[in-house]
Amino acid sequence: MTAEQIGFAFIILGLFIVIGKWIRVYTPLLQQLFLPSSIIAGIIALLVGPEVLGRIVGLFTAEDNIFTQGLINAATLEVWGTLPGLFINIVFATLFLGKSLPSLSKVWHIGGPQVAMGQMVSWGQYVIGLLLVLLVLTPFFGVNPLAGALIEISFVGGHGTAAGLGGTFAELGFEEGQDLAVGLATVGILTGVIVGIVLINWGARSGRAKHVGGAAKFSSAGRNGIVELDNRDSGADMTTRPESIEPLSLHLAYVGIAILIGWLLLEGLILLEAFTWGAWTDTYLMIYVPLFPLAMAGGIITQGFSDKFDKFRIIDRKMINRIGGFSLDVLIISALATISLAVIGENIVAFVSLAVAGIIWNVFAFLVLAPKMIPSYWFERGIGDFGQATGITATGLLLMKVADPENKTPALEGFGYKQILFEPFVGGGLFTAASLPLIFQFGPTAILILSTIVTLFWLIFGLLYFGRK
Repeated sequence: MTAEQIGFAFIILGLFIVIGKWIRVYTPLLQQLFLPSSIIAGIIALLVGPEVLGRIVGLFTAEDNIFTQGLINAATLEVWGTLPGLFINIVFATLFLGKSLPSLSKVWHIGGPQVAMGQMVSWGQYVIGLLLVLLVLTPFFGVNPLAGALIEISFVGGHGTAAGLGGTFAELGFEEGQDLAVGLATVGILTGVIVGIVLINWGARSGRAKHVGGAAKFSSAGRNGIVELDNRDSGADMTTRPESIEPLSLHLAYVGIAILIGWLLLEGLILLEAFTWGAWTDTYLMIYVPLFPLAMAGGIITQGFSDKFDKFRIIDRKMINRIGGFSLDVLIISALATISLAVIGENIVAFVSLAVAGIIWNVFAFLVLAPKMIPSYWFERGIGDFGQATGITATGLLLMKVADPENKTPALEGFGYKQILFEPFVGGGLFTAASLPLIFQFGPTAILILSTIVTLFWLIFGLLYFGRK
C-alpha cells in the first residue's frame, strides 16, 4: 500500500465518522440505545462494503463489475484491516496516563468489592466459554478450542481488544476468531445497554435501585451527543504554550514513549523466555502476546515518572482522553467495516451459543451474586460491573449514570479505583492477551481448571470478606 492509499483510507474513514454522527443525531432509537457514533459508522461501512452491498450486486452482475466491492475499494479495506492492531496500542497506552495513581490501600478500601466482583465475572466468562467448547462446540461442531476465550475477549475487552488480537488469532491458526470476537463485542454492547436499562427499571420498581433518574435527566441534546452551546469549553487544559510546542504534539509524544516502554518490556520478556523456561520446556508464550497490554504497563511507568519528577504536571488527562477516544473510534470503525459476515455465518452455532451463555452468566452474577458480594449499594455498584462485563467500561459508566445520576453512592468512585486492579489483568489486560497462547500451548482443559480456581477464589473471597461487612 502507498502513502496516497493510506491517506485516502483515512479520508473515507472520516467521511463515515461524520455520517455516523449525523445519523445518530436524527435517530431517536439509536439515541435511546446510547449507541456510539463510531459503531453506527462501522456498521454502515460494513453494509456498503463488499460483505453486504458487494455480495448483493454480485448476485445480479458480472464478477468484474466495479460495485462487487461495494462502495469501498480494496485498497482502502486493506489499510483499514491493519488499523485495529496499531490503534489498540494507543488506546491502552492512554488508560493511566495523566492520572495520579492513588495508594493501593485506598483503592482496596473503596473499590475492593467491585474488584472482587469484576474479577469473578471475567474469569467466570472463561469458565463458561471453555465448558461450552469442551462439551459441545468442539466435539459436535469442530470449533477451534481457542473459541473458549471469546466471551471475555469480546464482552469485557470490547471491540478494541477483539480487533487488536487479530494478529494473535492468525498466528495461532484461528483467523476467523477476530471476526467472531468483533461480532460478539457488538452484541455485548447492545445487550449491555438494553438489558442494563431493563434491570434498572426493574430495580426502580422493586425498590432495589433507590437513586434512579439519569435517563430522564438527559436533554434531547444530551441524548443526541451534542454539547449545548452555552456549556462548551476547550475540553482540555493547555499545559504548554503553543509557541513553545503544540500541547497535542507533546501528549502524542508521551503516548509514544509509553508504547516504546511497552515494546521494550515485551522484547525483554521474549528474550527472557527464550533463554529460560522456553528453552527448558520448549514452550513459548510471549511470542504470541500482543503489544497492547505492555503498552498499558508502559503508560503506568511513564505516569509514575511524571508524578515523581514533573513538578509542572504537564500531562493533561483530558488531552490524553481525546487521543485515546480518537484512537478507539478509528479502531471500532475499521474493525466493524472489515468483518467477514461469511465467517460468522459459517460459525453461527458457536457465535450464538457463546453470546447467549455470556449474557446469562452476566445477568446471573448481577442478580444473584452481587447482592451477596457487595456490602452496600449493591445495585448501583453492581450495575456498573454488569455493564463493563457485557459491553466495555463505557457501558458500565452509562448504566451507573442512569442508576445514580447525582453520585449519591460510592459506585462511580469505586468503579474508577477498580480499574487499577482490574484492567492490568483481564478486560484486555495481561491474561486476556495471554489466554489464547495459553490455551494453544496447554489445552482448554488446563486453562478451564485454572479459570475455575480463580473464579471460585474471587467468589468465596467476595462472599466471606466483603459480603459479611
